[in-house]
Amino acid sequence: MSIKRREFLGTVAAGSAIVTMPGFLSGCGIQSATALSTATPENPFMDWFGVDQPTVARVMSELTSRGADTADLYFQHSRNNSLVLEDGIVSNANSGIQQGVGLRVVIGEQTGYAFTEDLTLPSMLAAARTASAIASGGRVVAPQQFNPLATGNLYTTTVPWADVGVEQKLPVMKYIEKQAKSKDPAIEKVAVYWADGDERVMIATLDGKLVTDHRPMARVTVVVTARKGEETQTGYSNIAAREEFSWFSEDRLSVMVDEAVDRTLIQFEARRPPAGEMPVILAAGASGILLHEAIGHGMEADFNRKGTSIYSDMIGKKVAEPFVTVVDQADIPRERGALNYDDEGNKAGRTVMVENGILKSYLHDQISAKQYGLKATGSGRRESYQYAPMPRMSCTFMEDGPHTKEEIIASVDRGIICETYTNGQVQIGAGDYTFYVKNGWLVENGKVTAPIKDVNIIGNGPESLKRITMVANDARLDTGGWTCGKNGQSVPVSQGIPTVLVSNMTVGGENAS
Repeated sequence: MSIKRREFLGTVAAGSAIVTMPGFLSGCGIQSATALSTATPENPFMDWFGVDQPTVARVMSELTSRGADTADLYFQHSRNNSLVLEDGIVSNANSGIQQGVGLRVVIGEQTGYAFTEDLTLPSMLAAARTASAIASGGRVVAPQQFNPLATGNLYTTTVPWADVGVEQKLPVMKYIEKQAKSKDPAIEKVAVYWADGDERVMIATLDGKLVTDHRPMARVTVVVTARKGEETQTGYSNIAAREEFSWFSEDRLSVMVDEAVDRTLIQFEARRPPAGEMPVILAAGASGILLHEAIGHGMEADFNRKGTSIYSDMIGKKVAEPFVTVVDQADIPRERGALNYDDEGNKAGRTVMVENGILKSYLHDQISAKQYGLKATGSGRRESYQYAPMPRMSCTFMEDGPHTKEEIIASVDRGIICETYTNGQVQIGAGDYTFYVKNGWLVENGKVTAPIKDVNIIGNGPESLKRITMVANDARLDTGGWTCGKNGQSVPVSQGIPTVLVSNMTVGGENAS
């Protein structure tokens, strides 16, 4: 039986799971609420919409009827919800469903792509004919049966986000607001942003694989505004993961609130540092944004295949000191950037891009891997069924080095520590970057002496990688809700770094009078 989206949205099924209020809220005067969960089948596309293996085979045959080197069908059904709490009032609430299938056929350098949100056979066949129009070769024998691969277990959930109501989320948001306001009388405004998603995909490939994946996502952000006299400062913190409702524990929320408050209040004491060329210490965790943007993108294979990346002829060559190892690893459980399978149906895992200072590998999707004569690294990603995949990062980080944070600070005579970031710009090909540092510290004579704020750091990613002279043993992934944009597509990612010393960067601070 095939169920159209409108009909599906109107159905209500009896459930078997119960969502309960986190225990730490029981003393806050908030009444515990429950919600019945709709039982979700292992493969909703087949069970809800009647897309069985014969249907998939029929569409794949049409898609490859004029020839194909590779081809795939990418089915997606996702529910996304968001809430904004300001001054104790919900100022914005959104809920949406995205559903459809993307059909891709690749022949040589050409890619044919079409999509439809209508999962009926006639609509899918029409889309397949559109995508296949790029080809003029002979028919490829498409598989008539597919091999279902084992469902991954990196991010399982007891109750999907689609079945957690506003009545469960709102008390948690109010708890965050109350805790933040109680930290200091200078805090005059708190805003809490909630987002969750329940995404299910099914990928069928020309070589006969059938992959299903259930991808949950959750993110909470708290923004704090404080006033002292005529001066106002703002700071924030957020946490995100492929997690479920119970993940929002008292301890985890308290750490987030404390970070937001501390980052806000320290700005009343902070000043801009001196401008000029100087050593820069990148703090562990959030500084991974520089690694991701200024270096990681340059190691995605499509940029190298086209010759636009500075790394395009550097495989096997030294790009950093021997204590620098850079990894992209999708199989870290429950991380925001984690994936059981990439969006081409390949098992996602660990790719060492730089090992002991030597460039070892790019991040490959199937197209680039074939052109390089290599195996795909499980790095083909797409924003949704409306887009073709391309090489993307997942969880990107630098591994521990031989030094300590204390040793790094002690080695700097005059420089800064960069701690939190609000935005930046990167020229991916050359790697030139500018990042805006919201919070940081001044280092003088080997000691941390004063907080700083509102700093621009300017440099070149490959050059900065070469200029890393010390790497500490405190590597960690940042828990924030990072989202990567590339060629008009956005995907969730994770990133991290140990405390790192870059011997020289341009710091946009204050000029001496």
